[in-house]
Amino acid sequence: MTSSTIIWDTRADAIKEGDNLREILPFKQYEDSSGFIHYVFTKEMFYNPRYIIPKDDFTLFYNFLRGGSREYPSDGNIPVDIVADEAKKVLNHIKKIAENPTHKFHASAKKILAKGVNHLLRGTIKLYLGEYTTRDWRRKRSTDDIDFWISDNNLFEFVLSELYWVKNKKTKEWEKKVHWIDIWTGKLKQEILIASNDTVQGLDFGAGSHLEGPRLKDIIKKKIIRGHDVDLSDIINVAIVNNIPKSTDLTSPWAAFEECANMRHSRVNSNLISLCRYAHGIADYLQRVGESIQLYKDLVLHESFIPNKEINRICKLSSHWLKKMQLSPTYITRERIYNNLLRQEQKKRFYSNTLRNFAYRVIDLLNSKIYEQNIIFEIADSVEMFDSTSRSPLHLPTKSD
Repeated sequence: MTSSTIIWDTRADAIKEGDNLREILPFKQYEDSSGFIHYVFTKEMFYNPRYIIPKDDFTLFYNFLRGGSREYPSDGNIPVDIVADEAKKVLNHIKKIAENPTHKFHASAKKILAKGVNHLLRGTIKLYLGEYTTRDWRRKRSTDDIDFWISDNNLFEFVLSELYWVKNKKTKEWEKKVHWIDIWTGKLKQEILIASNDTVQGLDFGAGSHLEGPRLKDIIKKKIIRGHDVDLSDIINVAIVNNIPKSTDLTSPWAAFEECANMRHSRVNSNLISLCRYAHGIADYLQRVGESIQLYKDLVLHESFIPNKEINRICKLSSHWLKKMQLSPTYITRERIYNNLLRQEQKKRFYSNTLRNFAYRVIDLLNSKIYEQNIIFEIADSVEMFDSTSRSPLHLPTKSD
């Protein structure tokens, strides 16, 4: 596969730059009558040693009901809702300064808030507070840092110091120890949270692409170029909710895919192929979850199948549910969960179709950029059940098998 290595990297970063853990190899290739070489890739799921995808639908449903059907890849240990609360404290402090004409940073704070408070954020927390992603992602995603986009770094550092952040003399990063109660164990947990101001970072994430700004398009572009599993997962969850339609607007999220495909860079091409493989794999998975909910959702109404103690555990998935459960009879809580399952059944099917169509559009875009090289990338339409204990799917039968 000598020519392919020029067009895409057959190994790429899965966790961090330089690890080359992700393998991007077609399971078959063939030449059509027009002389085009087709490279056909399997669908793929993110590697997660803590969750094996069950083959039977009931276990799949039961796992979903208990909140553990799939954990998204994360690049940290602190739940995003905890991190988002810390980000909001910083943003609210800047708002207070902007409202105080006598404050020394009043003019600066007012200026940087002109485009809205969320314009001061990038990355994971921007996606969280902007609600660009699925609720499931927002509940399960973890991180260890907040990426701000604040033009006045003096204001940025002043606000952090006011809110008890401490600058690490060795790393030059701002740190804060955060505490929270784990909802499952009831134990107190703590981790160090890091805050950075990306406008002064000057970091290069590869392929000559520097941080460009706080728009959704800018965030997506950075994540495509860096291309770790957690980045691709975040893009997929944005695509599920927003569809990311094609657009000629150069500031639109779709423009990030256009610009990345136009780079003709082997690593970026590899990341786009991987994005499509994961998107198709997750689309199939979401479809299966929706079908399992359709089959077994009625069981939640019967104590003989789902005991009351299990209902209590299910309600821990949401503080809102937990409060309502404490005020309602159990049968009302069961009906509430059942009605949510009805909505989730429809959502999973909708998300599956949206994601699958998105993946087709991305691979078509990539193919349009390499057409003159007589190469076509494809994602297999059907695959066997994934073996979740490994990084690769099981053998896919061909017509000759």
